[in-house]
Amino acid sequence: MSFFRKKTQETNKAAGKPEFIIAGLGNPGKEYEYSRHNTGFLCLDVLCNKYKIKTDRLKYQALVALADIEGHNCLIMRPQTFMNNSGISIKAAADFYKIPPEKVIIIYDDISLNTGVLRIRKKGSAGGHNGIKSIIYHLNSDEFPRLKIGVGAKADPDSDLKDHVLGKFSKTELEAIKSTSERAAGAVSLIVQGKTDEAMNRYNG
Repeated sequence: MSFFRKKTQETNKAAGKPEFIIAGLGNPGKEYEYSRHNTGFLCLDVLCNKYKIKTDRLKYQALVALADIEGHNCLIMRPQTFMNNSGISIKAAADFYKIPPEKVIIIYDDISLNTGVLRIRKKGSAGGHNGIKSIIYHLNSDEFPRLKIGVGAKADPDSDLKDHVLGKFSKTELEAIKSTSERAAGAVSLIVQGKTDEAMNRYNG
């Protein structure tokens, strides 16, 4: 059982065409569960707790669920393609449901922000993040909203970045990430209601 995920018998299910995609990025497999690069998955755990969602169907090379969030039908996604190919999964779902980039919400880790800092943006470049590079490439657009959760820079500038992002959070860091994920879940609920500016004003920082 994930530190972030609660066991629940109650599930939130929706039918019909989703209006939004909400995707948390990460790598599949137990060995990556609490790594910095899996912050998107961890945040999705918190969102799923809040709305009683189970991402237990495999579709579009992702674990998915259709769920109602604040009256909006959303496809919740955990791509299983590994981080660098996240765009393959996102594009498959976006193409199938004809969801435009501006309604594809991506949650992911950011090493340029201190651990636990949240930044919400309506669009932007990849900023060196390979998962976002893949999504921009496959959607042929960078105009999708994103929630960046800070995981901190590597302590030694000469060390391997891969080792840093695949490294595990400490218990203290995990508690900070969980708190930020709760704020991010609140931001997602505003974004699907068309209140992105309010989400930025309330939760950035």
